[in-house]
Amino acid sequence: MPGLDTAAPVALTAGAAAQLLGVLDRDGEEARIVGGAVRNALLGEPVGDIDIATTATPDEVIRRVTAAGFKAVPTGIDHGTLTVVVDGRPFEVTTLREDVETFGRKATVRFGRDWKADAERRDFTINALSVAADGTLHDDVGGLSDLRERRVRFIGNPATRIAEDYLRILRFFRFHAAYGEGELDTAGLHACIAARGGLDRLSRERVRMELLKLLVARRAQPALVTMAEAGLLLQVLGGVPLLPTFAALTQREAALGLASDAVRRLGALAVLVTEDAERLWQRLRLTNAEHERLIAMAEGWWRVAPRDGEGGTRALLYRLGPQAFADRVLLAWAHAQAAGSDADWRALATLPQRWSAPAFPLKAADFMARGVAKGPELGAVMRAAEAAWIAAGFPSDPPALSRLAEAAIGR
Repeated sequence: MPGLDTAAPVALTAGAAAQLLGVLDRDGEEARIVGGAVRNALLGEPVGDIDIATTATPDEVIRRVTAAGFKAVPTGIDHGTLTVVVDGRPFEVTTLREDVETFGRKATVRFGRDWKADAERRDFTINALSVAADGTLHDDVGGLSDLRERRVRFIGNPATRIAEDYLRILRFFRFHAAYGEGELDTAGLHACIAARGGLDRLSRERVRMELLKLLVARRAQPALVTMAEAGLLLQVLGGVPLLPTFAALTQREAALGLASDAVRRLGALAVLVTEDAERLWQRLRLTNAEHERLIAMAEGWWRVAPRDGEGGTRALLYRLGPQAFADRVLLAWAHAQAAGSDADWRALATLPQRWSAPAFPLKAADFMARGVAKGPELGAVMRAAEAAWIAAGFPSDPPALSRLAEAAIGR
């Protein structure tokens, strides 16, 4: 396992971040880069958003950044959080806080100046690291050693951390799947199982967001197995998880060099029939687009097989489009007994890379010119002609198209 690059976080303090730190980290106030950006920099993984914590109050942050010509957006000012835009790049800036009273996700907080107290109110040790403007790395809760061991561990008492926000149950598994190795932290796992009833108190939108992130994590499959064994996955999905199908689909994605797809993986994990897609839509508050993808996966995946031949497969690709076609074929392949290296299934799954479905070349005007009146009759004739065109192998030469049009009218 590669070691940590403890010099890497220094790079975080360059560019636009350096400009913002220069404004906040002076005149009696301190500012540091905190959280996931520090963790990922140490691991040599891509860094996304950069979050900054500061001892300055929100009013002082607004005063300073406005004077510097930056834009301040009060995205969460009641909890001390602003979004500051520097050279077009957004940074979330939060004043140090201490919990006065905690009840579920909501908490009464007061602003503070104690960096250790602020670190101790976070969820996991690996998320509580910070980097000062001069590049100094700070670790108040043992996050560096846990990161070296690829161990995801709650800060302090796991039950206390979970009671502050029950979404941390799912985050525990998600972060382990993304950054952990080996078995999950025992104390954390036991606390998650004991507090699993709290999952029912969470908004469906938050559960959806966390679950979709978990499904595409590096070690999602073993994390899901543990969740299933603990009774947590059934509670989240509202149905029996299809773990072998999920594992098979992730292997197919890897074999084809495809990016991990959260919705496709959700379909493999929890969808056999359209009723499953409807249940997940309601239970997880999926978007309409996500719901439609699951419906398309569920409808007739068991009829998809290499035995259909190239002609039948092209017809399916034409009807579904590239994404829905890939979803349904990969789901069918995951359910099949064929291996991930099966040449016939691979050829089927990679058809969109070799062939693009053409647009139906006959238009309403072509039939109206032949005497078909507008209305239901025109629609029926066009549908018949399109079906014949597909069955004929998508011809494009004018004589063949003319014959198809005349035959459809004759019917």
